[in-house]
Amino acid sequence: MPIDYSEYPDNWQEISKRIRFERAGNKCEWCGAENHKPHPITGSKVVLTVAHLNHVKSDVREENLKALCQRCHLNHDRNRHIHSRKYGRLTKKLNYDLFDGGIEKE
Repeated sequence: MPIDYSEYPDNWQEISKRIRFERAGNKCEWCGAENHKPHPITGSKVVLTVAHLNHVKSDVREENLKALCQRCHLNHDRNRHIHSRKYGRLTKKLNYDLFDGGIEKE
């Protein structure tokens, strides 16, 4: 499924590259899996992504972003995916207060 970049800042590609390659050194910041190499647990080719820890796509503060392999990123987002699948697309328009600890979005 393609990513809808409309909720991301205009310079998201630059931010993402800096987090993945400069700060994280081309490795998952949680498990250490190396980008474009077989994952040590799953064996699948690692593709680093950048996760928003509070799930707010416009929040690009350093402390809110982590370079993660697919496995870690999916595990981080698991509850949101389950909730979205269970309640449908309508929930994507909500604030997800249950999962974001009550963080208000602007």
